[in-house]
Amino acid sequence: MISQKVAQQSLRRLAAPSALTSSMAKFATPAAIATGRYMQMRPTSTTPTTTDPTKILAQQRLKRPVSPHLSIYRPQITWYASGLHRITGSVASGALYTFAAAYLVAPVFGWHLESASIAAAFGSLPFAAKFLVKLGLAMPFTYHSINGVRHLLWDTGRFLTNKQVIQTGWAMIGLSTISALALALL
Repeated sequence: MISQKVAQQSLRRLAAPSALTSSMAKFATPAAIATGRYMQMRPTSTTPTTTDPTKILAQQRLKRPVSPHLSIYRPQITWYASGLHRITGSVASGALYTFAAAYLVAPVFGWHLESASIAAAFGSLPFAAKFLVKLGLAMPFTYHSINGVRHLLWDTGRFLTNKQVIQTGWAMIGLSTISALALALL
């Protein structure tokens, strides 16, 4: 259908009087193209019209609105709890993997990582050092565990209102701190 219309328009242009074709000389007719009487002319330019795309992008960025940044919002317990949950999970798993790898290669390097040698080395530390080591191991573990229980409760659809999320966040911080201190004092 479209090809028929194109053919009809081409035939009408060929049949048009010469005055009409001279006024339409800037448009190419199929007959002019076929006979070679049509030549497209474009003005030449001595100055480049293209600009560096990186400059265009930089100019566009200056005109964009600035979206709200984290610095304008009031910090919330959910931000810190989420970040600390990820960090404590990474710390706890990293410590476990590091010790497991060291335990596996200990015989090759002649290290003594048996329970008796670890207990003897730990027993020789002063009380403050023992407390700090135990607190350093207990805090990420208890925080991640109690916050994991909080997430499991959320998965059941409980405690999801804003007020409850804030309350359970502070309760989780308190419980994990108390339990970590209790474990460190054992």
